[in-house]
Amino acid sequence: MTDRAVAVVRSGALATVQDLGRTGYAHLGVPRSGALDPGAARLVNRLVGNPEGAAVLETTVDGCAVRPRCAVTVAVGGAPCPVTVDGRPVAWGTAVRVPADALLDVGRAVRGLRAYVGFGGGISVDPVLGSRSTDLLSGLGPAPLADGTVLPLGAESAVRGSVDAPPWPGPPDELVLRVRLGPRDDWFTRGALHTLATRAYRVFTASNRIGLRTEGPPLERAITAELPSEGMVLGAVQVPPDGRPVVFLADHPTTGGYPVIAVARETDLAAAAQAAPGTVVRFVPTGC
Repeated sequence: MTDRAVAVVRSGALATVQDLGRTGYAHLGVPRSGALDPGAARLVNRLVGNPEGAAVLETTVDGCAVRPRCAVTVAVGGAPCPVTVDGRPVAWGTAVRVPADALLDVGRAVRGLRAYVGFGGGISVDPVLGSRSTDLLSGLGPAPLADGTVLPLGAESAVRGSVDAPPWPGPPDELVLRVRLGPRDDWFTRGALHTLATRAYRVFTASNRIGLRTEGPPLERAITAELPSEGMVLGAVQVPPDGRPVVFLADHPTTGGYPVIAVARETDLAAAAQAAPGTVVRFVPTGC
């Protein structure tokens, strides 16, 4: 067959379709979703000549394998990983031409967690509320990839963009999150605020697209009353009853009932998407 589509041969641990997300629907309880490492998604799109908001594949840890039904230009970025076409190694971080019916295998991440696979023309599943992103919390968008899934592709551009940036900064050896305290920092003791700013945490294994969970010293509450549910934003550092901070990522809930001690800068969250379990996390309060 020569139709513009790719068939999933190996879906991996968790591979989803992502673009830059669906904004403007938080009041309806719909989170932004979208690529956790948007810079990597933009780069692979630029490499294959797509608009930066085209839909790509986001893989987790062990990649995926697909078989295009047509010849297509592909770029793999994000977490460094081995890439092969019909068993032959090809370059990571640059555009390659994959023949029709060849097996493109994106291997296990060497560093970091999430790789991004861009196809010329982009993945052309039906958009939902203006986005093709898979939202694991609400269930909007296409389901996570499964073996045998067939994904349609859009029309490929004849012009590819030049690379004007390093392929990828690499996963962090230490995740530094600049945060602005509030809105509920007054619900915590002075000692808890000092702990947040000076002690090291580590990425916990239960982290996912909804939130980066940490393990480390618990934060003591000054106010122990129940908090009515209130709006949550990307980067909110929520503190559940166990006292360990959770940093909300792209698929976060739009409301929550645990106090938010601080909010991380959005520009720091791409590094959070690539921080493997055990990575040291430091919260650095700033004035803005």
